[in-house]
Amino acid sequence: MILIENVYKRYATEHGAGRWVLRGIDMVIPPRQSVALIGRNGAGKSTLLRIIGGIDFATKGRVERRCKVSWPMGNGGLEGTLTGRQNAKFVCRVHGHQDELADRLAFIQDFAELGNSFDAPVRTYSSGMRSRLQFALSLAFNFDVYISDEVTSAGDAKFRKKAADAFKSMASQASVIMVSHDEATLKQFCQSGIWINDGQAHWFDDLDEALKAYKDNLLV
Repeated sequence: MILIENVYKRYATEHGAGRWVLRGIDMVIPPRQSVALIGRNGAGKSTLLRIIGGIDFATKGRVERRCKVSWPMGNGGLEGTLTGRQNAKFVCRVHGHQDELADRLAFIQDFAELGNSFDAPVRTYSSGMRSRLQFALSLAFNFDVYISDEVTSAGDAKFRKKAADAFKSMASQASVIMVSHDEATLKQFCQSGIWINDGQAHWFDDLDEALKAYKDNLLV
């Protein structure tokens, strides 16, 4: 279960405090419920996803995670001066997998398909290489809820299929909270929807109803 309590978010600009991206969001995401975040570009979908995943913070309000929640898959912090292997070691140790370090590193290296670049500084990586490493890192750990922001869109066609297959296998054993511009992908993985509009979030038990509310609003 994830509790979102009176969450507000805005970002500072060179002119001072910016507009409120999120305004007073209150909701409970039930356990074992896969949810799509839906809204126009700039509505705050990715912002809310990052706050749920703990890599961004609310300006006001709080999020309580009563389960193990991943960072956003295919995103998240990597230290550019460290190699891919060193970044992977650090993440493994943070998550308490020192005893399984060799197996975890082998999985990450194999899945990311970085070749010799696994031992090169991450700052030398292309955006696609970074996404492959970040995706492999996410898959290397077991979470109750996986956070996904266009996760299967990184890399070439072969890697996208590999990522989609892996994500599908993972989602059969856990729940997901997902942002995607592909409606078919949302319907494949999610049952419920959160429609974000004008900084506020509206919960729908049925994903089709959330999609209808979003599409009807586009016509206004």
